[in-house]
Amino acid sequence: MAESFYDVLGVPKTAPDDEIRNAYRKLAKKYHPDLNQGDETAANMFKKINEAYETLSDPQKKAAYDQGFAGSFSGDPGAGGGAGFGAGFGAGARPGAGGAGAGASFFDDFVNMFNGDVKEAGGGGDISLNVTLTFEEAAYGVQKDISVNRFEPCAACRGTGARGGTQYAKCNACGGTGKVRFAQETPFGRVVSMKSCSACSGTGKIIKEPCPACNGHGIVRKNVNLRITFPAGIEHGQIMTVPGEGERGKHSARPGNLVLMINVMPHKLFKRKGLDLSVEVPITFTQAILGDKIMIPMLRGSKVAFPLPEGTQNGTVFKLKGQGVENVKKGITGDLLVTVDIEMPKNLTKEQKAKIRELGDLIKSDQYENAKGFAQAGGGPKK
Repeated sequence: MAESFYDVLGVPKTAPDDEIRNAYRKLAKKYHPDLNQGDETAANMFKKINEAYETLSDPQKKAAYDQGFAGSFSGDPGAGGGAGFGAGFGAGARPGAGGAGAGASFFDDFVNMFNGDVKEAGGGGDISLNVTLTFEEAAYGVQKDISVNRFEPCAACRGTGARGGTQYAKCNACGGTGKVRFAQETPFGRVVSMKSCSACSGTGKIIKEPCPACNGHGIVRKNVNLRITFPAGIEHGQIMTVPGEGERGKHSARPGNLVLMINVMPHKLFKRKGLDLSVEVPITFTQAILGDKIMIPMLRGSKVAFPLPEGTQNGTVFKLKGQGVENVKKGITGDLLVTVDIEMPKNLTKEQKAKIRELGDLIKSDQYENAKGFAQAGGGPKK
């Protein structure tokens, strides 16, 4: 049986939208071309993943696809259907992309009955870019200017593809409507639908004299600067989609999306998990024994005085409420987790060693709780 779009994303047919979306994001990150340069297998998988998600994320396409894969469309001879339909939905085959077999053609026609001609001629594609943010930018949000190389409407012909923008003739193939009727025999009977006219690419017009600036395409490639807002709390490896900022299609077709792969630079002191920040703070053994007021660094650069209690053990974690990353949309803020690391002095003098031995002799063995419990459990001799 042909591999279904659910198989590609690794989710059951009953999977809810959020499960499908999460599966897509995880796989898109794993097989993204920028992270697998030169890997043809990963590139093909990335294409399959996007094709599957394009259909399963759209309720109408998904409904039509589910019907096409059920019963006689499953490609399973035992289900009473022909294998041709299943072949049309096979791995790597995109419905309507050509060469996909009868099933793919039928699938597009079936979807078009709901959406009209859903795939506009010359529609824009998605653009994928890697964006690197500092630790602070990701934590607190930032606006950055991103340079995107994409197709834009030709200024010389105002995106028409015709010299001067007006030299057209009515398309005889579609009578100037840009649409033609298309009939096909299906297991449901004869289906008649409308599709874009291939002669005029759905515009209803034929260019008499092509624009020399864009060779009649109506679009030219150029660099465009976009100001993108990265929300506070964005994480390393996250995929951020900016709708409508991808490739511009021909003849005012719907533009694609800008897909940003987020890379967050590590910080010298801090680490992050969700909205919580963590930091390790070294303290002296005398501070640990006697207690002290220590200064805790904040991510924004300030410091906060913290009363360290006496007898603090190595590795103790203190929580500073509300000192983490803020999620403005949800109205919540994470915490700062401070782990103390007791540092032992080196290169002690004879006098220092003598004083420490003297102190050691003054401290009773039962004042060491962990050592006492260890000895009582038979882990070592009592002092």
